[in-house]
Amino acid sequence: MISARDMTPAELAALLHFHADAGVEWLVEDEPVDRVAEFSAERAARNVRAPAAVAMAQAQTVQTTSGRTRPDTPPPLRGPAPSALPAIPDEHAVTEARFAAESARSLTELKTALEGFAGCNLKTSARSTIFAAGDPSSRIMVIGPMPSADDDREGVAFSGRAGLLLDRMLGSIGLKRESILISTVIPWRPPGDRPPSVPEVAICRPFIERQVELAEPKAVLLFGNLTARFFFNETGTIHALRGQWRDIACGNHAVPAIATLHPQELLTAPASKALAWRDLQAFAHRLAEG
Repeated sequence: MISARDMTPAELAALLHFHADAGVEWLVEDEPVDRVAEFSAERAARNVRAPAAVAMAQAQTVQTTSGRTRPDTPPPLRGPAPSALPAIPDEHAVTEARFAAESARSLTELKTALEGFAGCNLKTSARSTIFAAGDPSSRIMVIGPMPSADDDREGVAFSGRAGLLLDRMLGSIGLKRESILISTVIPWRPPGDRPPSVPEVAICRPFIERQVELAEPKAVLLFGNLTARFFFNETGTIHALRGQWRDIACGNHAVPAIATLHPQELLTAPASKALAWRDLQAFAHRLAEG
């Protein structure tokens, strides 16, 4: 095996890009390391050092004229330990998100409001904020669930292999990514691609609903379990919710929407592509009707 020490900077950069494209997020050592044993050794060392530290502190005291001892230097004032910025309670964060979203009068203003919003903990671990991209004038909107690792790295919804498949799916019904509007329910990637919590979804809801309201699409194509459940307010799987036209309420607008399987699901279960093709045909037929 070639060692990293024997590689040129260009070769190392290429290798890192290859790992990133393959979905690698953590680097490990060549040899296994027993972290449990390391921790036990560090704790034992701290226990040995503690009595010595106490003895040293006692040796630094001096006798006063009254026979009492005092330290050479006054003790530091005690106060609250420094901590990170306090978390905003969920109900207050939802209120702030709703106010920020409703105050925006255009998609540009809404994007600025979302990028400046700090009430959702998902933002602290994400690299990118995913917002609606494309052509709003098309009045055609595609919405996915949450950013993937590829999306977070590229700053664009539906990136990587799933994005390439989405492009082919849209092309099969005569659409292009650049000619429609594409967004996600959750604007920030949850750590480790875990599902967002109920409070996190509630905090993000005003922003995606306002995106739909401002874009005023004539039809919306929803991808994946989370997206369908979010807009349809149901708990079924995508196989139970797909292929059915329903009106979704966003602000004062009711928009027709249909759900289908996410491209990532089709990559892992290619046999389901026939179902997605039916949904795409239904979407194209609705667009042709105007």
